[in-house]
Amino acid sequence: MRYTTEKGETFDLEKDFSSPERHILQKLLLWQEMATSVEVFRRKTAEALVAGWNNSGPIQEGHALKGIIQDLEERVVRRLQGED
Repeated sequence: MRYTTEKGETFDLEKDFSSPERHILQKLLLWQEMATSVEVFRRKTAEALVAGWNNSGPIQEGHALKGIIQDLEERVVRRLQGED
């Protein structure tokens, strides 16, 4: 599966992400739709990164995960502004 950001950067979820990062990404894709503000989304992101996969401990954000998190934040902003 591939994910393309609004800026056109494409990531291969199987190759560019570790299993723990994919787990975090699944949570964030859900929170992107549920967050009532960018601050809520950022807090949920931070919580997920600290807890890790099944509470296994902190996850280091790789380049790909950082790029997608930034893209998801931008999508949250657009959704809340009614542009999405």
